[in-house]
Amino acid sequence: MLSSPPVKILLGMLISFACCATAVADDISITDVAGRQVTLDAPAERVILGEGRQIYLLGLLEPEDPFAHVVGWREDFSQADPDNYARYAERFPEIEDIPTFGGFKDGTFDVEQAAALNPDVVLMNIEAKAATEDAAYDDKLAQLGIPIVYVDFREDPLEHTIPSMRIIGQIMDDEEAAEAFIEFAETELARVTDVIAEANPERPSVFIDRAGGYSDECCMSFGPANFGDYVTLAGGSNIAEGIIPNSFGNLNPEQIIAANPDHVVVTGGNWDAYVPGGDWVGVGPGSDMQQAHAKLEALTERTAMTGIKAVESGNFHAIWHQFYNSPYYFVAVQQLAKWLHPELFEDLDPNATMEELHERFLPIDYEPGYWISLHDD
Repeated sequence: MLSSPPVKILLGMLISFACCATAVADDISITDVAGRQVTLDAPAERVILGEGRQIYLLGLLEPEDPFAHVVGWREDFSQADPDNYARYAERFPEIEDIPTFGGFKDGTFDVEQAAALNPDVVLMNIEAKAATEDAAYDDKLAQLGIPIVYVDFREDPLEHTIPSMRIIGQIMDDEEAAEAFIEFAETELARVTDVIAEANPERPSVFIDRAGGYSDECCMSFGPANFGDYVTLAGGSNIAEGIIPNSFGNLNPEQIIAANPDHVVVTGGNWDAYVPGGDWVGVGPGSDMQQAHAKLEALTERTAMTGIKAVESGNFHAIWHQFYNSPYYFVAVQQLAKWLHPELFEDLDPNATMEELHERFLPIDYEPGYWISLHDD
């Protein structure tokens, strides 16, 4: 933990600094995804990431050095996605020295520690907004002249990903890079949506098993957003729509058995930091696919999967969980479409899309391992 002076002293220091320093940035006004008008100096030189996985965004916008302006971040990237964290750490070892913070949602964020880093902006995910306001973090940071900007790649990625990329592009003076990525993402998504719109195929039913095997409880899933939307775009029917009203929720085993889904898609990752040796399916870059296949097969034995069509047909799959919380959602839509409508997407190669994404926009190399099916040997 950094040693920090009291907030009142910091406020005086920051006011003094603001009065005496030579202006090197211009004020800009942006509207964040929460609809708030925010004025700040841009380009931002010192940024705190309210979630470490926001580096997925900066990696796209500033691939030469995505950590150049990061002065602090929440410690979740290394735990929620250790495989990609390791690849970034190998390329940019300085990330091990970036100060880490607690979360706004759990009340462990340290305002004084943040102020001591003199940030130009704090980027926050929109799901933390209510907790931020309840704990008055927003007021405390405002008193110190530190603006919060809300972005979103998780609650409603289809609605908010592109606006979030544009907002960060403005803040970081990376608007050209943001637009290049947006064009790529929209083009790749249209390779699915255009085909589905023209063919209008029968929609197989799909159960998205959110983090299946992470706990003994069954079963977390997605409502009419996030992976639920991905299923719809890929030409499927999400069995949780109409049951789960929001982005995230739960189904009980009886509901799954009654729905008798044609496909099950488990979201997985390497979660040893949270559930050591758990039953989750470890997909991600460079994953052990033999082990992932075995763990996926084991999940078919749960009560909720009893007698359902997806198990009997082998249409039981796993996909990287972080597609739910990154700008790469369109790749997940492509892979879902391959599973749901193989006859329509013989020529579509999501691995090639992921490889091009890395080659054109990201600072790390692509390694396969982001999805698997029981059909795969």
